[in-house]
Amino acid sequence: MKIIHQYSDIAPQDRGAVVALGNFDGVHQGHRAVIQRAAMEAKKLGVPLGVIVFEPHPREFFAPNAAPFRLSLLPVKARLLEREGVDILYALPFDQGLAGKHAADFIQDVLIDGLGIIHVVTGYDFRFGAGRSGDITLLSYMGAEEGVGVSVVEPVSQHTINAADNDDEVFSSTRIRQSLRDGKPAEAARLLGHYWSVQGTVEKGDQRGRTIGFPTANIRLDRLLKPATGVYAVQVEVVSGPMKGLYDGVANYGNRPTFDKKDSLLEVHLFNFDGDLYGQTIEVSFIDFIRPERKFDGLEALKAQIETDSVTAREIISGMRESA
Repeated sequence: MKIIHQYSDIAPQDRGAVVALGNFDGVHQGHRAVIQRAAMEAKKLGVPLGVIVFEPHPREFFAPNAAPFRLSLLPVKARLLEREGVDILYALPFDQGLAGKHAADFIQDVLIDGLGIIHVVTGYDFRFGAGRSGDITLLSYMGAEEGVGVSVVEPVSQHTINAADNDDEVFSSTRIRQSLRDGKPAEAARLLGHYWSVQGTVEKGDQRGRTIGFPTANIRLDRLLKPATGVYAVQVEVVSGPMKGLYDGVANYGNRPTFDKKDSLLEVHLFNFDGDLYGQTIEVSFIDFIRPERKFDGLEALKAQIETDSVTAREIISGMRESA
């Protein structure tokens, strides 16, 4: 998959795609319905499948001091979109120029003149342009005037996908965020269609885990949504380097009250792993919640609990594989 960060001066081979248009935070099942519809059109027309997203997310741009809310930053989002068969990801910089562009100018300057798209697919509620003034009515009208096809995907729920499922609440990133804040990653995974994952660079911590036989790879979530504090069963992908691969593990996200820490950190212990990950990029998938974070009376009590948590995590991951 090719990633392009501008809409002007595009190479001829990168123009003329069918695109799915949206923020696609988390790439949940509703988003995937939009992308799958775009894929159908691209296949029918024999052209590349593209996706347009904005970096940073418009909400980050307009409220930079608000609490982090994102489900996926660009590296994880790109990996998820590539799995959907996307050929070109247009990750357009959301700056003052784009934020202030009138809706009609966005369609003309970005979609038509810039990217040369021939068909656009979006969700029923997508809005764009300065003041969120653009909607599917304007998009459809201008598309018809310019010879650009427009398809709109109506609300998607579990019931839409599977008539036997009575959950008719529409898929939304907001609902998934709440599930994660409530310590329900399995529910979030059901809505996403995949496990929620975060990616980061491993940094040095206090190295206390090594002293009790449970070394951890530590990453910060920074611009990402903060899930419920506590212990999770996880799977960890070491993205590159000599230890590249997928590992099972157990993780704690929180403030480490046993050591009176105040900053939040994700500490991941990888099972059956022996190596140095400092400075390496890892992606951590949250499989299920084990217990809330709590304070222990010393290292021995903490070690005993981690041993118990590790057994639980292994059982959860084993059950996940059996049900797959």
